[in-house]
Parts: sequence; C-alpha cells; structure tokens
Amino acid sequence: QVQLVESGGGLVQPGGSLTLSCAASGSIPGLNFMGWHRQAPGNERELVALTSSNNGTHYADFVKGRFTISRGNAKNTVNLQMNSLKPEDTAVYHCNLYWYSPKKYDYWGQGTQVTVSS
Repeated sequence: QVQLVESGGGLVQPGGSLTLSCAASGSIPGLNFMGWHRQAPGNERELVALTSSNNGTHYADFVKGRFTISRGNAKNTVNLQMNSLKPEDTAVYHCNLYWYSPKKYDYWGQGTQVTVSS
C-alpha cells in the first residue's frame, strides 16, 4: 500500500515563501517520478513541477524562476520551494508519485492548502 503524506501549506503574504514536503511510503521502485499539482476552486488540476528519481526536473511556465522542486535526503521524498508567491498561486497542492511497470501506477496525496493573501 503506497501512501503519500504532504506538509508545509499555509497562509503567506504576496512575495513570501513556503516549502511543501511530501513523503511516500510503501513498495516503490527505484525509478519513479514525483511531483506537485495544484487545483484552485473552479479550475482543473494542473501540473506545477515534476522530478524523476535521477533528478531530472520539469516546471510549468507559470512557476519557472520562482519554484524549485527537489528530492529530499530521505528516499521517496520531494520538496517544493515556492518563492515570490502570488495570489494566483492560491490552491490546494497535491503530491503525486507514479511509475511504469509496465502499466502506470499513480498515487496522490490528500492535498495541502496554500493561500497567498495580504
């Protein structure tokens, strides 16, 4: 049973910073992808950033230069450092883990609220 636990959301002023963390547990292969998606009220869920187990990264255009995704020191953990936050970054952020063996195994965290407001 694979489980993802997120932490680090909260309320921050525009221009501020937050760091989200996600820890995955269970039977997980060495080659995998971990990332963050977000969903604001009335919007579809969208990809924010993604990292592979060999540290490749991919970012949505709207966070390039502001957010940094990285693997944590512990196995199967991922962090999202968010700087220069804007009100439009307000959303529920979900951690995602997936791999192919050969079908796709896809797991999601429960989500953590990020609110950017003065």
